[in-house]
Amino acid sequence: MDSPEPTQPAQDFKAPPEHAKRILLVEDDDALANVYLTRLAEEGFDVRRVANGEDALAAALNYHPDLILLDVMMPKVSGFDVLDILRNTPETANLKIIMLTALSQETDKERAQTLGVDDYLVKSQVVIADVIDRIKHNLSA
Repeated sequence: MDSPEPTQPAQDFKAPPEHAKRILLVEDDDALANVYLTRLAEEGFDVRRVANGEDALAAALNYHPDLILLDVMMPKVSGFDVLDILRNTPETANLKIIMLTALSQETDKERAQTLGVDDYLVKSQVVIADVIDRIKHNLSA
């Protein structure tokens, strides 16, 4: 009787290192989110993605990320409101939060800074390598 063939994994998915930093990606654009998920995983981060502000608030409490990469213009709850709620919730008040947004007006950046954002990046002004650098910088600060 032949021994059974060893089962192959369904995909070549590399699990993050056991002590990998956790990143919560809050992005409603599926194509952009997939690019970031892939790159962040390649960088060794443990990444979870949600597509709206409401889910971001729940994930921040349940997933316990080290950093949140937060879009501003999203369904249900805006990134500004998510930032405000996280900063005013004791369990999440000290989370590192980087806003990654299409909003390039100085008034938007000032609003984010007033609400306590750690970093503010405009999507059209950065490439993914810049975002990775800012994530690493904020996690080491």
